[in-house]
Amino acid sequence: MAGEHDDVPRMRAVAPATGRPLGTVAVAGPREVQAAVRESGEVQRLWAQLRLADRARYMARAAQAVIDEAPELVELVGAEQGRPRAEVEIGELLPAVETLQWLAENGPQILAGERAGISRVLHPLTRARWTYEPLGVVAVLGPAAEPFATPLGDVAVALMAGNGVVLKPSPHGALAGERIARVFARAGLPEGLLQVVHGHAATGGALVEAPGVAQVRFTGSAVAGGKVLEACARGVKRVVAELGGKDAAIVCADAQVPRAAQGIAWAAFTNAGQSGGSVERVYVLQEVAEPFLAALTERARSLRVGDPADPATEIGPLVGGERLHRLTELLEEAVALGATIHCGGPREVAGLSGAFCAPVVLTGVPPGARMAREEVPGPVVAVTVVAREEDAIAAVNDADLGLGASVWTADRYKGQRIARELRVGMVWMNHHLVARSAPQLPWGGVRGSGIGRARGAIALRTCAEPKVITWDPGAAGAFWWFPYDAALARTGRAVAQLRSARDADREAAWREGVPSVLSVAARTLRSARGHRRRARLAASPGASRRPD
Repeated sequence: MAGEHDDVPRMRAVAPATGRPLGTVAVAGPREVQAAVRESGEVQRLWAQLRLADRARYMARAAQAVIDEAPELVELVGAEQGRPRAEVEIGELLPAVETLQWLAENGPQILAGERAGISRVLHPLTRARWTYEPLGVVAVLGPAAEPFATPLGDVAVALMAGNGVVLKPSPHGALAGERIARVFARAGLPEGLLQVVHGHAATGGALVEAPGVAQVRFTGSAVAGGKVLEACARGVKRVVAELGGKDAAIVCADAQVPRAAQGIAWAAFTNAGQSGGSVERVYVLQEVAEPFLAALTERARSLRVGDPADPATEIGPLVGGERLHRLTELLEEAVALGATIHCGGPREVAGLSGAFCAPVVLTGVPPGARMAREEVPGPVVAVTVVAREEDAIAAVNDADLGLGASVWTADRYKGQRIARELRVGMVWMNHHLVARSAPQLPWGGVRGSGIGRARGAIALRTCAEPKVITWDPGAAGAFWWFPYDAALARTGRAVAQLRSARDADREAAWREGVPSVLSVAARTLRSARGHRRRARLAASPGASRRPD
């Protein structure tokens, strides 16, 4: 992005592969951000009154809008991100359609609320249920390298739950953010309910701290995410944050080595290694280490780096030159500390000015290297040979980030055992998802990878507030209402003893507590008769209010 001199500050979107200008968007200051939050909140009050089935129809129409606009979206997102067109089709458009259609089909049932069966000991006549009430306005801050499906899904989840939304796309995905708004506009979404604001850190900070924002849904770096979490803590705001990962793959001795190498190569290098769940570490058992490393290196060398508009290209440019600079620093430090690069590295592509990097496979990265602990913004994977599965588990758990991991094995039960021991939010066996392509499943990590989940039923419910609603017939007051006396205290003790697991306690309750229980029950019944008598008198013709 680059600024342009104008009455309104603007950002310029450029294609990372060529530097070609793609368009401009207006930059929102604090005043514009607050106005967007206010307008969304005003429309949200009406949107919240819609039935769940009606909101679901908007999701279905939005899915159809994505399908109808697919050719334009593929070209726009591919150009703005520098992604191969096949990746945009499969990694951006299909997940967006899947998410919207899943919300349309399942959202009403998930948010319908439930009846609650409560204890009849203290609440003998009470009926209870809970419903899900919208929060208000939700702020969505999108990532740099997954600019369409990821924020669109967060927007859709918040809308389905009855909220208004203010979307701030990444500066690297500004035009994709505008197309998200257009998709929902084509679906007939009420005007003003979804707002889009553009800018850099200052705009994001103003949105997070805006008084009318009830929840923030953030996807991005750990550094930026830490600031978002601090701001939400100060403002006592709900937050769902994915702060990236240092995803790992464990290749067991019984794994199908060719398939594991193929799958891990895709998980490490798709989207030029910039997805939130990209594999950056591989721990391979020594029995299969040599053939696995050979197969992975061969696959990495075969991937075509070049113009993302070419259908044959598999690795496009990084979304910004600053990413290549950081990646180069990490590689140089790792090599200086003893690591070996088997293939790949920064590369120039004839006729293109973008920041390209051919897929990198390393071995021997020491634990003290930053590459071993920090997220790498590009197509880089470090392979480490281990003697035992326990060593691989310990190494995966040693990282500060815990988004996802994969286990490659022919033994399902062994895979499940390893999965239980991994301190991550998601474990894939013989596969690895790098982004939110399965809307039915909760997406998110533990420890430094964030808070909350971005997909699945839990994501919908965290965009709403549970509200408990109960009904009592009003025939009598509860037996523990005033006045207090010794009989009420003994009744409470007797009821607790009757629920004891010890026979002696239950016998003591029957022996010593029955008189008190009968006394309190009689008092409650007399109160009930009094309530009914007064109700009949009040309802009789000509009844008048008498002074106490």
